[in-house]
Amino acid sequence: MDTPIRTRQQLYDLIRETSKEEFIMTEMIRLGFWQEEEGKPSVPKQLMEQERKLHKELNELLKKKKLFSDQERLLKEMRQKRMAEAKAKREETKKKREEDRIARAKAWAKKKENDIVYLGDGFSGGLNDKTTDEITLKQNDLPQLADIKALAEAMEITVGQLRFLTFTRKTSKISHYVRFELPKKTGGVRVISAPMPFLKNAQYWILFNILYKITAHNLAHGFVPDRSIKTNAAPHVGQDVVINMDLKDFFPTLNYKRVKGMFKSLGYSQQMATVFGLLCTEPDVDKVELDTETYFVAKGDRFLPQGAPTSPMITNIICQKMDKRLEGMAKKFGFVYTRYADDLTFSTSGETAQNVGKLLWSVGQIVKDEGFVLHPKKTKVMRNGSKKEVTGIVVNEKMNTDRKTLRKFRALLHQIETTGIQGKKWGNGNIRNTIRGYANYVNQVNPEKGKVYIERVAKILGK
Repeated sequence: MDTPIRTRQQLYDLIRETSKEEFIMTEMIRLGFWQEEEGKPSVPKQLMEQERKLHKELNELLKKKKLFSDQERLLKEMRQKRMAEAKAKREETKKKREEDRIARAKAWAKKKENDIVYLGDGFSGGLNDKTTDEITLKQNDLPQLADIKALAEAMEITVGQLRFLTFTRKTSKISHYVRFELPKKTGGVRVISAPMPFLKNAQYWILFNILYKITAHNLAHGFVPDRSIKTNAAPHVGQDVVINMDLKDFFPTLNYKRVKGMFKSLGYSQQMATVFGLLCTEPDVDKVELDTETYFVAKGDRFLPQGAPTSPMITNIICQKMDKRLEGMAKKFGFVYTRYADDLTFSTSGETAQNVGKLLWSVGQIVKDEGFVLHPKKTKVMRNGSKKEVTGIVVNEKMNTDRKTLRKFRALLHQIETTGIQGKKWGNGNIRNTIRGYANYVNQVNPEKGKVYIERVAKILGK
């Protein structure tokens, strides 16, 4: 029988499966070069068979090892691939976030150029509400301001500058006011807050474009065009009884919340009312020096400052309802009523003078109901036989200045004309300003007398 010829690959496979020696022996037996003993394997053959088995086991172990090594390699490659993908994804996410951040920063910068979204804790809640009452604004002939940018353009400033004027914080290195004290005639001091020029310009815009367009009550005479202490005193001339009453802490009582509410009632949006309210109010502050730095620490609520051009007209607008109620009550008891800032005046003649007690009680109730407080020590009831004054003007028979004060003023002018102005004093403040002011006051009450004193003062100051 012919022995089949094996291919080279088959030979390689047989050698791998057994061993080289076993393969040679098997081939020699197969080809007839080795006679195998019956039933009695030779030692070399037994050794080769054992080697074949061991070699086979070794090959199987090597296969398993290779398979395991391949799995480790695959797992390592998979981990590396996943790490590379994760890194690429992180880089992509980082890039996208940076692009988003830049986009948001640009959008925020753009928004800041045209809008205000934050003005400090407690003052930013209504800045997103831009709903206006166009009908009320039109009725009051007030400027229609759609948004912050429109207001800034109307004031001829930037949105950033408007934000600078209105941003509120508890502690700041910046103050928009210069504060100083003036002595009161009745004792104590009055704190005057004079706005810095930048803020004052914004307040004047509000005054001329909004506040002056709102008609104050016809019985409010303080800080109203064509009205004065003279028009306030005139209705009370010659009356049997004149009553003066004073509102305590008038300006501090009118806080930010009430001022904002007033602008809202005129038709403006929450956003506009917030900005106007901040422009027109300020808190008390403590001036603190720390490490060569000056800090202004706010204390308490914001309120109308005495010294801001907007404050007087705001008081008149807020007091409209109170003025109307006091007028109606005064008429009910037969009295005449006028108001000059925080001074309330009532007067009457004849039998209605017996209603003084009822009037005083009713005034207290109305004033309290309107959120104000009467000064307990400044209520004066002046009857016939005594000097009756209304905002400094004597009203017994006709409007006149106080004679005693006028005599002292005339004597002072004589002393100045004789010995000079040095060392002289009139009222509180610079002598030149106070004598000029009193001469103007006399002229306002009695132009005939006043003209003489104005000329004398002008001559003295001219020297």
